[in-house]
Amino acid sequence: MKRIGIFAKRHNKDAVTLADEVVAWLVDRQIEVFVDEALAKAMPDMHGYPGQAIPPLVDMVVVLGGDGTLLSVARLVGDLRTPILGVNLGSLGFMTEITRPELFPMLEQVLAGNFTVSERMRLLAVIRRKGEEVARYRVLNDVVINKGALARIIDMEAWVDDDYLTTFKADGLIVSTPTGSTGYNLAAGGPIIYPGNHCHVISPICPHTLTNRPIVVSDEATIRIAVKSLEQDVVLTADGQEGMPLECGDVVELRKSNHSTLLIKSPSKDYFQVLRTKLHWGER
Repeated sequence: MKRIGIFAKRHNKDAVTLADEVVAWLVDRQIEVFVDEALAKAMPDMHGYPGQAIPPLVDMVVVLGGDGTLLSVARLVGDLRTPILGVNLGSLGFMTEITRPELFPMLEQVLAGNFTVSERMRLLAVIRRKGEEVARYRVLNDVVINKGALARIIDMEAWVDDDYLTTFKADGLIVSTPTGSTGYNLAAGGPIIYPGNHCHVISPICPHTLTNRPIVVSDEATIRIAVKSLEQDVVLTADGQEGMPLECGDVVELRKSNHSTLLIKSPSKDYFQVLRTKLHWGER
């Protein structure tokens, strides 16, 4: 590792302070550091680089913050295989599993080449309107189709490959990767999916038909969701951070992306330990 990118929330004082410490620590070890320009504005005398320009220039990216910050950086990394080291400064953090006390020992291991990565599958979401593609998103967590605040229940016709699944009548629908299964999917009653499993989960949000339950399908399948509600306020969001309004007749096509995201794993804990810690399993 000779070049490392640094991202953090510029309005989080702890993150900015820690970023200063990380930069100084890396420079002392002759590592070239590329700081996101938004973060650099909060750091005295620090030169910044446009966020999208950093991933192609570096061997690794360090993200200081929570899962939301990591998701935004994962979008910048895009189709590159630049590994991401997520440091949890938030309240939960399933993907940013490295704690602050573990950071510098972990960096020592990474610089020595002693680390492993977890390869996380992503979804490609393509939105078609009257047969024409109008948008596409690559997501690490989930795609959510949701009704607006004043909208009624929406109708969404779902297909898996060429097989009709059902027409969901619900407040919305979540299509999640294994990585995103501990997010909105979990809150909506969906299952936790181990990251190594090759599948997606489709979870209705507050379905009108109570027997509509979450269903797990192969990640080799193509999922199509057609919006059937007229004059309804319907919105698609990707990873909770970007999206667009949908119209009646729009089709959302979801399939596994050809590219994955690489997350550097903590050597001191496994996935199940993360679940026990974050979800307080076994506590009374």
